[in-house]
Amino acid sequence: MTKVRKAVIAAAGLGTRMLPISHAVPKEMLPIVDLPAIYYLVEEAVLSGISDVMIITGRGKEAMENFFDLSPEYMSVLLSKGKEKEAQRIKDIAEMARISFIRQTEPNGLAMAVKRAESFVSGEPFAVLYGDDVIFSREPVCRQLIDAYERYGLSVAGVKEVSDSELSKYCSLKAEPLETEGEYLVSDMIEKPREGEEFSNLAILGRVILTPEIFAKIDALEKGRGGEYQLTDAMAALAREKGMAAKIFEGDRYDLGSKIGFLKANIVKGLENGETADELRAFLSELKL
Repeated sequence: MTKVRKAVIAAAGLGTRMLPISHAVPKEMLPIVDLPAIYYLVEEAVLSGISDVMIITGRGKEAMENFFDLSPEYMSVLLSKGKEKEAQRIKDIAEMARISFIRQTEPNGLAMAVKRAESFVSGEPFAVLYGDDVIFSREPVCRQLIDAYERYGLSVAGVKEVSDSELSKYCSLKAEPLETEGEYLVSDMIEKPREGEEFSNLAILGRVILTPEIFAKIDALEKGRGGEYQLTDAMAALAREKGMAAKIFEGDRYDLGSKIGFLKANIVKGLENGETADELRAFLSELKL
């Protein structure tokens, strides 16, 4: 079985839910304490054993490339001021993985963003991390899904159970339990189901492992919900043909395409950060909520 060593991060969206700031700053570069959101996705991939990461970007998102690049000028200034620790941190970020970038020239759906990575994937299984979804967990979610892929040899969706009222925002999976608790065999799925179209309350939340067969399914797609080419529709075709696996992953997901998700993620990481934890905890306790 081919090892999963590549990841694709979809980060080409306009971020309209985060306007007006996203008009000038890519939402993926908004800070969670002192690191941009995109860092946490790359870190998750690296901690999962992935060595090569391709980030799918769009117009106006050059700041992501700059962040993962090593600036000799910046390093020189830091070192001249005796800030070796800060300089090393920047160097470590630049060297954490082999990171490449490609633009999605037209914002026409997640499936087309993934399609841009076909030559990068080069016939291997790969992880897809949705750019809006930052997940904090004890074990990296991609690693959890890779373990499931190695058990079954199938594409794997990272899922959670969502409420009836929320299901229409996501997708719904037709799934039967497997022997391992929290893991399922998926035979179909539907994107943003209308009332009566649901298969179950299992929904994909931001992470999948895909086999290269997905590209043929993308090539055969027609536009789906929202007038876009939906990756869910391609995965549904794959599931109907040969099956997929699903795993309820451990971890807390934050939707960084939304203001409340961004705020929650900052509070969580602020309470973990040694420089901010004590003062932030005291501040929160003093608020008259």
